Amino acid sequence: MKYMLLIYGEENALDETEREQCYRESAQLAHQLDSAGQFLATAPLQLTATATSVRVREGKRYVTDGPFAETREQLGGYFLINATDLDQAIAIAARIPGASRGTVEIRPLVELTGLPGE
Repeated sequence: MKYMLLIYGEENALDETEREQCYRESAQLAHQLDSAGQFLATAPLQLTATATSVRVREGKRYVTDGPFAETREQLGGYFLINATDLDQAIAIAARIPGASRGTVEIRPLVELTGLPGE
């Protein structure tokens, strides 16, 4: 089953040196997961100041600057993985560097058919 591991944390909690270390550790984890056949994708996100939110209400499009929700912790990145079950996904999520300072939300993906590339 595919799982999305969403990494939440305070945007300014890491200085540049800590952020680069987090990126290196995340890359190492990605290589380990790839060796086990579990890696699909990962990426950190740009700061929320670069975000744009789109909503459509009654046929009208509304575009606003910033993320959807205003909270202390922001979505900072993700891992997309293959795991046999939730327990295995939890074990992988605990290895993500951001889990030590923030939260990693685990969400199973709905597998759609008829998508490009199938």
